[in-house]
Amino acid sequence: MEYEAVIGLETHVQLRTKSKMWCGCANEFGADPNTRVCPVCLGLPGVLPVANAEALELTVLTGYLLQCAIPRFAKFDRKNYFYPDSAKNYQVTQYDKPSTQGGHVDFEFEGGISRVRITRAHLEEDVGKSTHFDRHSGVDFNRGGVPLLEIVSEPDITSADMACAYLNALKDILTYGQISDCDMEKGMVRCDVNASIRPKGETRLGAKIEIKNMNSFSGVRRALEYEIPRQIQVLSQGGTLRQETRRWDDVAEITEPMRSKEDAHDYRYFPEPDLMPFQPEDAWLEKVRARVVELPLARKQRFITQFQLPPSDAEVFKNDVALGDFFSRAAQGARHPKAVANWVINNLRAQLSESGRALSDLAFPPAHLQELVELVESGKISSKIAQEVFVDLFATGQSPASIVEQKGLSQVSDSGAIEVFCDEVMAANPRSVDDFRAGKAAALNFLKGQVMKLSKGKVNPAVAGEILERKLKA
Repeated sequence: MEYEAVIGLETHVQLRTKSKMWCGCANEFGADPNTRVCPVCLGLPGVLPVANAEALELTVLTGYLLQCAIPRFAKFDRKNYFYPDSAKNYQVTQYDKPSTQGGHVDFEFEGGISRVRITRAHLEEDVGKSTHFDRHSGVDFNRGGVPLLEIVSEPDITSADMACAYLNALKDILTYGQISDCDMEKGMVRCDVNASIRPKGETRLGAKIEIKNMNSFSGVRRALEYEIPRQIQVLSQGGTLRQETRRWDDVAEITEPMRSKEDAHDYRYFPEPDLMPFQPEDAWLEKVRARVVELPLARKQRFITQFQLPPSDAEVFKNDVALGDFFSRAAQGARHPKAVANWVINNLRAQLSESGRALSDLAFPPAHLQELVELVESGKISSKIAQEVFVDLFATGQSPASIVEQKGLSQVSDSGAIEVFCDEVMAANPRSVDDFRAGKAAALNFLKGQVMKLSKGKVNPAVAGEILERKLKA
């Protein structure tokens, strides 16, 4: 029997706020353990939480970016469970009335556009971090109470590769929208994987196996590459799969059982009594909507259609927003945007990397790059001279035209002057002249190169080629 995988992901993302969800403690990574805590985030008796306004905005902004519906009534709930990293023995989250519902993520996959539907993106608080030593464990509550967004997908994912493509697309959207820095090394993005299998052609879902707390996309891939064949093997050998929670052992590269999967009633959800329901008004929603940005996939498609760029160039400008914005200004109204893109991708990036400078430190405006391209396309300077001009442009900020004029770099197009160079080259290279006349067409390119060398790159190469060919055939 052939089986197919059915995968859903629960992605937990720390929001980009200065303070925690319910208190004024700093949302800051790397501080000494338990130095960013207070009675509120530790859940001490008598304290009251106050919702972080920016976290509420970022949650609804995420909803807009993911094409979600924004309900006019949302509330917070207590999810009750005991675990050492939860100081309060419950987590404040959103259960049946979340801040966003529905939505989807579109992304490139296997040569086309795939879509994974979003069930919801709800706001909650992060827990502390447990560290296990040889003979004891320690808990750092600095992370406890940090605003956390849980983005739950529908089970639309069918492979490990598709899961990683979806996660990367989601990460791009969240960083574009400045929802989160998404630094996985700092634990800002974590993922729970829900995986099951079923016979191909069936619509009924199989037993859901949850793999907890994946902290890298590569880990998600490897866990699924192990878990899906494991489930298939169990069924193929006549076994039974039951709903359970497993952990991923990154060293052994296997999943291991943790516990039978809890259902919602096991958490004894009830409305958080210390927080009012969240009922956004029109003016507030419009303020959040004004923060919506162009999505990464839409940006890439726009670069392809608006500037006729190949997908590889558009991908560069999708991944580097600042560079793409610079290119957009440089290529505005250009006859050949692709030529401008070449200078940005090949030359400007290299100079920035070599000099250690940022785009914001550039001495010249984007329009100067289009001017340089036009000087080459009009024949006023050669491509070789343009490289020299660009170095000066980067260093001084002067316009390309003024650099060419000051240094006398204009390309020689006068046929009489070029004939003199051609005659000298033909006289100095009689063997190549004979080779061309014997039918070796490549000899013409060699001779043209020698003309460019003799003229220090100032001769118009097209005119030089025409004159050489005419003289050689005479």
